[in-house]
Amino acid sequence: MTSPQTLGLDEIQRLLPHRYPFLLVDRIISLELGKRIVGMKNVSINEPFFQGHFPGRPIMPGVLIAEAMAQVGGILALLSLPENQGNALFLLGMDKMRFRQPVLPGDQLRLEVESLRGGKKFWKMKAQAFVEQTLVAEGELMAAVGQGEE
Repeated sequence: MTSPQTLGLDEIQRLLPHRYPFLLVDRIISLELGKRIVGMKNVSINEPFFQGHFPGRPIMPGVLIAEAMAQVGGILALLSLPENQGNALFLLGMDKMRFRQPVLPGDQLRLEVESLRGGKKFWKMKAQAFVEQTLVAEGELMAAVGQGEE
């Protein structure tokens, strides 16, 4: 059983509509409602994207690192306001996104997302991805809460 500040895979799947191979969050290790969240993604050579990105030199696509950060931010937004539960969070945009180092099979991504502006409908978040202590990606995410599937 996980503590209120951590979430396992089952709890993540109850919040997010994503499923394999597009669920890119394995665990939430820290959560401050309305403020900050930290998630983990274990990067395995078995990920389907490594087959084509790139043969002989597998690198996790930057767009999937950004998606992983957005999924962690989505969990923060959905849990922070009880009225958001059961809704979906839709990514509206990314600003200042930078990819600083390659992410390789065997790496563990630590995804840190901080609310810059959160509300009932719209969120702006600062997101950073680390491998160990190295910043590998960062940017700002904008998202909107919408109706989820019943």
